[in-house]
Amino acid sequence: MLLAIDIGNTNITLGVYNKDELVFVTHIATDRSRTPDQYAVEFKQIFALYDMPQNSFEGAAISSVVPELSATMSKAVETITGHRPMLLGPGIKTGMNILIDNPAQLGADLLAGGVGAAALYPLPCLVIDLGTASKVSVIDKNGSFCGCTISPGIGISLDALSARTSQLPNISLKTPARAIGKNTVDSMQSGTVFGYAAMIDGLCEKLEEELGDTVKTTVATGGLARDLVKSCKREIIYNGELVLYGLKVLFEKNRK
Repeated sequence: MLLAIDIGNTNITLGVYNKDELVFVTHIATDRSRTPDQYAVEFKQIFALYDMPQNSFEGAAISSVVPELSATMSKAVETITGHRPMLLGPGIKTGMNILIDNPAQLGADLLAGGVGAAALYPLPCLVIDLGTASKVSVIDKNGSFCGCTISPGIGISLDALSARTSQLPNISLKTPARAIGKNTVDSMQSGTVFGYAAMIDGLCEKLEEELGDTVKTTVATGGLARDLVKSCKREIIYNGELVLYGLKVLFEKNRK
C-alpha cells in the first residue's frame, strides 16, 4: 500500500493505493497549528474508518504547497506508517524536463499533476488545477513542463467580492440556470461561474496558440473543478485524483 498526500492551502487530500487501485480518497482541513501527533491521531482514525491496517503501508509520498506543514506532515506519516515519506521537491527524480526559469521553484502540486497527466493522457496536454489558486499548466508533446498561468482562485474572488462591497452578500458557489441574472445571488453566481469558465476557455486557447501545437488533452483537477468545467466550451476531462496519481508515479520512479 502507498499513502499519497497532497497538502493544499485549504485542504489536505489523502489517497491510498494498492498497486494501481485507488482504495480510497478523503479530505481534511489544512490546519497550520496542528502538531505531528495530532495529525497522526487523525490519520489513525481515518485508517480505522476505512479498515486499513497501519502496518500495511510500503511507503508514502507527499506534495506540499504549505512549507510550514511539510516537516510536520512528514513526521506524522512516519509515526503512523513506519516509513519516512518521499517529500516532493529538489533532488527527486521526476523524468520530466522542466522548462521554466528556475525549476526548483515549481510548485509540488503542479509537478505532480503534470507527471500524472503525462502518464495518463495523450500529449500535448493542458492541466487545469482549480483550488485556492487557479492554475493552467502546459505539457508539450515530449512530456516537458513548459510553464503555467496562475490566477486568484474562485473562492478567493468570491470572498473578496462580498467582503469589499457593502450590498453584496456571502453566497454559495453553484452554477445558475442562466447567465442573465434576475437577482443579486444569481447574478453573482453567473459572474463567478461563467466568468471563470470563460477565463479558462480563453487561457487554454491562448496557451495552445503560444505552444504552436494542437493540444490533444485538457484535464482538470482540484476541489472546484468538477462542476465548473461543465460550463466551459472546451472539452475537458475531470480527474480529481490527478495529483495523487502523479505522486504514485513519482514514488515508483524514485523507489527504483
